Amino acid sequence: MFLTLTTTGTPERPATDLGYLLHKHPGKSQAFSTSFGTAHVLYPEADAGRCTAALLLEVDAVALVRRGKGKGRGGAPDAALAQYVNDRPYAASSLLAVALSSVFSSAMRGVCHARPELPGRPLPLRVEVPSLPARGGAALVGRLFEPLGWDVTAEPVPLDERFPEWGDSRYVRLVLEADTLTLAQALRHLYVLLPVLDDAKHYWVAPDEVDKLLRAGEGWLPDHPEQKLITSRYLSRRWSLTREALERLELVRLAESDDSEVEDIDNAVADETETEEKPAPLAVQRRDAILTALRAAGAARVLDLGCGQGQLVQALLKDPAFTEIIGLDVSVRALTIAGRRLKLDRMGERQAARVKLLQGSLAYTDSRLKGYDAAVLSEVVEHVDPPRLPALEYAVFGSARPRTVLVTTPNVEYNVRWESLPAGHVRHGDHRFEWTREEFRAWAAAVAERHGYGVEFVPVGPDDPEVGPPTQMAVFARDVTGEKEAKAA
Repeated sequence: MFLTLTTTGTPERPATDLGYLLHKHPGKSQAFSTSFGTAHVLYPEADAGRCTAALLLEVDAVALVRRGKGKGRGGAPDAALAQYVNDRPYAASSLLAVALSSVFSSAMRGVCHARPELPGRPLPLRVEVPSLPARGGAALVGRLFEPLGWDVTAEPVPLDERFPEWGDSRYVRLVLEADTLTLAQALRHLYVLLPVLDDAKHYWVAPDEVDKLLRAGEGWLPDHPEQKLITSRYLSRRWSLTREALERLELVRLAESDDSEVEDIDNAVADETETEEKPAPLAVQRRDAILTALRAAGAARVLDLGCGQGQLVQALLKDPAFTEIIGLDVSVRALTIAGRRLKLDRMGERQAARVKLLQGSLAYTDSRLKGYDAAVLSEVVEHVDPPRLPALEYAVFGSARPRTVLVTTPNVEYNVRWESLPAGHVRHGDHRFEWTREEFRAWAAAVAERHGYGVEFVPVGPDDPEVGPPTQMAVFARDVTGEKEAKAA
């Protein structure tokens, strides 16, 4: 990871004052150990007219994974190769943000004991980040930085310059320029917005992250037009923390407004949070819809096919009506995380008898899956290459043949309602496709006809009158009566 900070100066105000502000001498390079690698600070150029400080972060991907061992961050012995081979050493992320706050902590606080007059002085600044993940595209980069006084250049990086038809990657080359900001303001903007654009953090987001966000966002976040998006992404979409942060930001905004607006701050915030209740996350609404359908079908023995990290299995275990629950996934790592989530090693004997996690692929028939009341494929089919869908279809509907099958998948038509999702992009990088409502219904109807099932469709999430719901669910019910009549004949 690489980032440069450049300023220009005059003989009266030399650019090398940047060294005082950063507390790093321009005449030498320095190295700082971090928990995920080594941060180097050096000055490629340093004279009265122009000074550039460079932060080079060497990330030890192996150490980063091992540091997370036992915390659900891929430290298990069977961790996927992607935990070790990824973009972390090269693309700006929360790792770089943490390095900025650690290496330039005094500068970020606006403290300079040697030259106390410098921190409050605006500087002509140029920030360059050669590789920045931008989930939301170059347009979102502009919406985040431009309201803060930056001139923004965000050039999309092509997937491969030799094959322009492949399009752009999710990375941009970022250049920020401003002459009205202090160095402390610039560093705080980067500290918050780099992980927001990456839309991921390499560490567990604890409640103290709210305090960090408010400290770094002081003076600019309360009035930022993308405040909600920034807050939600910075706090890894943890709604309880996001709500706390938004309420505190509203208090700050009102406190800085006219007296007429702050007559009753507490009541204003309370009224707003009561009348604008946050809807449940889509994942929760999806699980609730699945549980409702399973109860309506009278299912007791349930297969969660493609169970991932065990969220649905955990929800099923809370209802004693589900007497036997099987979670199956192709990923051993996902099953390991699911086992930790469910606390299988500490589960009581009676509860443990109700649940089992199995490794297996839905591309092959599996005799272990026969004889169950219901099977759930929640957000699974879109991860399967289209040529392999017939194999999945036969393994579930032709071989296992549960009485009820529930299939949920994204509705691609609804993607236009996600403001941060670039046009034409799928919701997850591993999605092989996303279906329209018509495409999903056509596939489901053909499957039902081939295997003797009836099928109904249920919207999950807000059912938009123009584009439909964010998630679409098909409820397949096997024609048991027809099977009995055929056997009797």
